[in-house]
Amino acid sequence: MTDTVISDPSMDDSAIGRARVAESADLAAYYEKLESFGAGALWTVANEIEPWYPQPKSIPMLWRYEDMRPLVVESASLVKGSDAGRRVVYLANEGRRDVAAAVGLLYSGIQIMNPGESMTAHRHAASALRFVMEGSGAWTIVNGDRLEVGPNDFAITPGGTWHEHGNSADDNFVIWQDGLDIPLINALDAGFYEVHPDLYQVPGKVVNTSILTHGSGVLKPAKRSWNKAYSPLLGYPWEQTREAVVNLSKVSEGTEHDGVIMEYVNPVTGGAVMPTMGAHMQMLAPGFTSKSHRHTGSVVYHVAEGSGHSIINGKRFDWKEHDIFVVPLWAWHEHHNDNQEKPAFLFSFNDFPMINSLALHAEEEFDSNGGHQDIG
Repeated sequence: MTDTVISDPSMDDSAIGRARVAESADLAAYYEKLESFGAGALWTVANEIEPWYPQPKSIPMLWRYEDMRPLVVESASLVKGSDAGRRVVYLANEGRRDVAAAVGLLYSGIQIMNPGESMTAHRHAASALRFVMEGSGAWTIVNGDRLEVGPNDFAITPGGTWHEHGNSADDNFVIWQDGLDIPLINALDAGFYEVHPDLYQVPGKVVNTSILTHGSGVLKPAKRSWNKAYSPLLGYPWEQTREAVVNLSKVSEGTEHDGVIMEYVNPVTGGAVMPTMGAHMQMLAPGFTSKSHRHTGSVVYHVAEGSGHSIINGKRFDWKEHDIFVVPLWAWHEHHNDNQEKPAFLFSFNDFPMINSLALHAEEEFDSNGGHQDIG
């Protein structure tokens, strides 16, 4: 992020250039006439629909895993997976309950699958991602490619792809976090949903085909061809991811805002894994204290390892392993690793690809108090 936008505290809606028409009885009657024809006067809504700066409806929130896990586990005995389609407890931002979003136009939930359980194949316009929280035996099949994943593994099921998932273990349930762009797709009225005509796919003979083909990170298959907008690599194993971030930390201190951070990428293009959502893994070194900044784009964070706290718009949120918290668009935020001996790792997903493709990127650094917010 390189662009910088500095907010002017003197912005005033009574200034020339802003809508400042005084009310009158004649105007009120005129507005009624416009409304009867399905029209309206721009100056009555201009200042609201063209704000001086971003004013998101979402608020910073944190969901503690110790609170959410019992509720998720309880759902496994209350609702059959075959009836629910997907047994998920979704995370509802208090400012975006109208669209069932966790933050901005990003949806997230916590899904549980009982031992031996599987969900039928389907596809939809929305793109989806998974971050495994606990349990062995989790699998998903995307367009016939069976992918097996474990704790802290990251996987994608791009929009329009047939996918199903389940738990092959016979003695433990699997819990993972879902992330989707459903609110965005619905805002565009572009949603669709389809159940597979055979209910289940027939997977290929080799498990983890996409990882074996595209996942080396330093080599690519000769004459590889791929023309889809999403990554051909469907799974990103935790062991490989963690090692990559740690190795980077040996030669770089990272950024003053995010520590040592790396992006999950499409190995063909080097860009985001999907057109509307990106994902990162970052490491906060022992005792790391970041400086505060804000940017366009909403972010959902998941604590993969460690403990610490973040300050978001002047409020402190303490987090530990598998807690989930969100940073709304244009919210000041900074991250702190409270452990002086061990690093902390934060997985996150975001809507940056969509923001960037629309040329809406902006960023601002917090330039007072040494770059740190006061806690209100």
